[in-house]
Amino acid sequence: MDDKDIVAEISRLADEEHRIERAHVGAGLSDEEETRLAEVAVALDQCWDLLAQRRARRNAGKDPDEAHVRPPAVVEHFQQ
Repeated sequence: MDDKDIVAEISRLADEEHRIERAHVGAGLSDEEETRLAEVAVALDQCWDLLAQRRARRNAGKDPDEAHVRPPAVVEHFQQ
């Protein structure tokens, strides 16, 4: 997955997140929607982290393709 693919996936996930949220303005989400929204949030964090890793490796003169998707337990505990 190259940077363009990652950015496209971020866009797709963000669109899905917004669709779910907009569909229920003023009303609660179903359990399935809550679960999916949480999955999307984790996937977005993983994509952003992967993109940052690739850019950092490139800036350090290293191969960006050696970056890898980190597990949710790692990316969910980053300081924002």
